[in-house]
Amino acid sequence: MGTLKGHLLPGMFFLFFSIYYSVLTSLALLRKQRFCKLPLSPREKQGHRWWQLVPVEGVVKVVIALIGIIPEFFYPPGVNRLKMIDWEDPQRPFLFQNNWQHVTMYGFFLLSGVVDIVSQSCQARQNIKLERAAEALAFCVLALLMVAHIENKSALEIRVHILFVVPTFLVSLALTIEVWVPDQPQLWVLKCWMGLVLSNWLLQLCVVMYVPPSGQPWKGENPADLAFLSIFFCWHLGLGAAILATIYGICSLWHHHYSSWKESSGTSYHLCPTGYSSEELEKLGAGAEAELQDGGV
Repeated sequence: MGTLKGHLLPGMFFLFFSIYYSVLTSLALLRKQRFCKLPLSPREKQGHRWWQLVPVEGVVKVVIALIGIIPEFFYPPGVNRLKMIDWEDPQRPFLFQNNWQHVTMYGFFLLSGVVDIVSQSCQARQNIKLERAAEALAFCVLALLMVAHIENKSALEIRVHILFVVPTFLVSLALTIEVWVPDQPQLWVLKCWMGLVLSNWLLQLCVVMYVPPSGQPWKGENPADLAFLSIFFCWHLGLGAAILATIYGICSLWHHHYSSWKESSGTSYHLCPTGYSSEELEKLGAGAEAELQDGGV
């Protein structure tokens, strides 16, 4: 079934970003924003060093990807799995297949983090389409690797990975659509929901698949175990929706409380612009600066 670490680290990675984007999506829906996250305008980049503009999301992607890659090659200490092919064997076998699959997965999320950093820190204008394309590519690669990962596996492992591919594919599909048709609230919700299902599925496998409810090892040839696995995944669909609804409820309470505080203090609130043009972003920034001078927020 794979190592515990192989499920735990990706599960925590996806859970962190799923909760983060669930909060952003909830606030964007409550504020009726066209953007889930307001892009940086060229005006905001002026007068700042590149390291002052480094996105936290991009840094987290890079750090977690490196944390995942290094142990695949060098853990436990003294092991070196950098060698891909045994050239001394006439059949040229591919060595450490599972490790290289994991490294490839982490590598594309590392690439997505680097693209985020370069786009938001090093370029004069943030390239949101490129960021989304890199993230969509990472999830497409993840789904493809999981399909390849089921080769020579037991029936139980095949079922686990197929169920893992379902939310992964839906997230990659939503991200791909957003490259060409951005700012669709329905896709924001779908991504967050499937992201929560994906992360919860991985984290639950760390417990349930290694310590089954019955206390006995899972048996791939047992139809009852296979049936329960599908039922268990359906429960995760409901659990993901419940978590997303809870996050939305908490954000709603905070939003209404914060809006009431702003109204009582005489401040005002502006919706985000409806397009990506630098002119609109410049107008938004100029309007905010003017209102700040008048005592608004």
